[in-house]
Amino acid sequence: MKSFIETIKSIEVESPVDKIIKQLKQLITSGQLQPGDRLPAERMLAEKFGVGRSYVREAILRLEFYGLLKTNPQSGTYVAGLSLKVLDNIITDVIKFSKDDFNAMLEARYYLELDAVRLAAERRTEQDIEALRAAMTDYENKIDSGVDAVEEDMIFHIKIASASKNSVIESMILILIPDLIKNIVENKICGENRGIQAKNEHREILQAIIDQDIDAAENAIAAHLNDMFQISKAGYTAQKIIQKD
Repeated sequence: MKSFIETIKSIEVESPVDKIIKQLKQLITSGQLQPGDRLPAERMLAEKFGVGRSYVREAILRLEFYGLLKTNPQSGTYVAGLSLKVLDNIITDVIKFSKDDFNAMLEARYYLELDAVRLAAERRTEQDIEALRAAMTDYENKIDSGVDAVEEDMIFHIKIASASKNSVIESMILILIPDLIKNIVENKICGENRGIQAKNEHREILQAIIDQDIDAAENAIAAHLNDMFQISKAGYTAQKIIQKD
């Protein structure tokens, strides 16, 4: 039997991204934004919402991924031609997705990156290699200076996703990144020596991608992400134990 204290749920505070998504939904459902209408530029939206451009960019990315917005690099971002019923259901899923538990994000990231690195090893270009080298150097410089390098680590992984040449995998990893950074920093998951160890792991991953050794690349990233993957497995095990009690 669960005690009453175990049934109490933490209060969820809406993120700026969720609020932007809800406001855009309201503009569409009210008819102020019609299918085919172009959204204002990110800078203008950020000023109107009173938030940083990164929040606007993340909201647009999520809505784009779900097919609610379409972006043309030359002319801007447009509202897709979906019915209000479909729109309402998808908007709910987008917001729910952003609030998924940390264990689910870790697990999803693990399997997505296995696919991403295999494709990167197969498809990488010289430009990708240079981008990965630059990201790795930025990470190492931060670590060597004794400074937190969580974001630089994530950029390295984003460059791997980019090298995969699979826009869906890249988009899914990009969607996970902001919440992963937030949870990793808030929960202090990375130990003090983890950054030093990760330097060598990054080098092994990069070398396998350069050599186009698909199996070595997959093994290297699996080893690199193993700590996080074990945390997600432990989290699911704990959830099962609670559900049984």
